Amino acid sequence: MEPLDVNVHMAFAFDIGYEIDLDRARPLLAAEEGTLARRRRTPESLKYRPAPLRVTLDAPDLTLPGVATAPPRAELSFFDFGAVSLLVSFAVRLTETELLALAEELAEPGPLVAKARLVISPWLDRIRPMVTEFEPSVFSEEYIVFQIGERSPEWIASHTEWIAGLVRLEGGPLSEAEVREASRLSLSYSPTDVVTLDWAAGFVADRVCADTLQVIEFANVQLLEFRHIDDRLDDRLEAAYRLIRPGQKRRGVLPLWRTHSGAVRSVRELEIEATSLFERADNALKLIGDQYLSRIYDLAQGRFHLPEWQQSIRRKLETVGDVYDLLVHQAGGTRMEVLEIVVIVLIAVEIILAIVRH
Repeated sequence: MEPLDVNVHMAFAFDIGYEIDLDRARPLLAAEEGTLARRRRTPESLKYRPAPLRVTLDAPDLTLPGVATAPPRAELSFFDFGAVSLLVSFAVRLTETELLALAEELAEPGPLVAKARLVISPWLDRIRPMVTEFEPSVFSEEYIVFQIGERSPEWIASHTEWIAGLVRLEGGPLSEAEVREASRLSLSYSPTDVVTLDWAAGFVADRVCADTLQVIEFANVQLLEFRHIDDRLDDRLEAAYRLIRPGQKRRGVLPLWRTHSGAVRSVRELEIEATSLFERADNALKLIGDQYLSRIYDLAQGRFHLPEWQQSIRRKLETVGDVYDLLVHQAGGTRMEVLEIVVIVLIAVEIILAIVRH
């Protein structure tokens, strides 16, 4: 079996805070504006706004398991909504069987994620003053793209099962149903290229695919941001349920005087942050119309379930807000009832005193 020349691209996304001031960070990082890579299929209407900052760096500690490669190419991108993405590219020459074995090894990305964090750590220390609410998240998102050159339509059709194994990161055989599902989200621009995306990995047969990689990388960053804010909402929901749980003891402050103002404020701030994230993430990459890259992005959105994540976050925001609004109204109602009783008691005391005096 003849070896294939393959580029293995790995994207690692991390959240480091609420917002990055890109204008102040640019001279500090000696970074360039990361405009979208362009080909004839990438019109001017498709662009970043604002464009992320991109820095080329060395990542010699990042290696593929069991494969000897030259030092990889690495690029670190900073997005204004508080996310960073490390894109690392390895050039390898492997047979189809060896590439499947590598894909299976990459199904457990933990060691590579830990090394990626070490690679970006000095850059995060440098940019920290330009980050609002700097607090790196424990969450990360990884995505792998296996890229080869163009192939004939016959070759692509005959390698459907092999491509499915790559994008599923599975070295063994797959059932027909799994092959169909893994290759369901595919797109071609010409008869000799194809893009197939699955949850953990994708396959690209195309000699040049920088624009495609950037769109997939951006969708991966969006997934990370949605997961991060969804986790914070889970914490808020749990705190809200603890407050309304029957028999829950409230120590430190009498229930009468609990206003929950701090909790309500934090929920409203989280709501504003989520809305801002949706708007900035949606605006960051202007993909409009039925252009090829727009359809690639739609594939990635569908495979990563980004619309479902967005709807889930909005539902949780409404639920948390409703719970805290209920608590505030209950606390206000209780105080009003107590005040009414106090007024009645005072009036009664005054009447009694008046009777005693006379």
